[in-house]
Amino acid sequence: MVSKESKVEIRVKKHKRIRNRFSGTSARPRLAVFRSNNHMYAQIIDDTVGNTLVAASTLEKSVKAELEKTNDVAAATYLGKVIAEKALEKGISEVVFDRGGFIYQGKIKALADAAREAGLKF
Repeated sequence: MVSKESKVEIRVKKHKRIRNRFSGTSARPRLAVFRSNNHMYAQIIDDTVGNTLVAASTLEKSVKAELEKTNDVAAATYLGKVIAEKALEKGISEVVFDRGGFIYQGKIKALADAAREAGLKF
């Protein structure tokens, strides 16, 4: 029988490789995205001190009230707008995008495009 790594293990390996290439600074923090089966999470992190500056997810009541489903492309698009608005309120306009080892298509791409349209630069 052929033994195969699980998709989660493969994603974690990809994420570690990606994280070796860049990290968030105070001038340009990291926009980290995580997607579970039911929800999406986005954080803007300053890795030099290890602080989360801004966070948003589909678990928040204000976000969840606007959505029919919390795990589709429409939810990702709305979450991208929300995280960008919160970041701009805090004075963050430039970030480094961390896709978390996920493939850049579908929900991850929708979140990134919505954040760019709302005013974040990356």
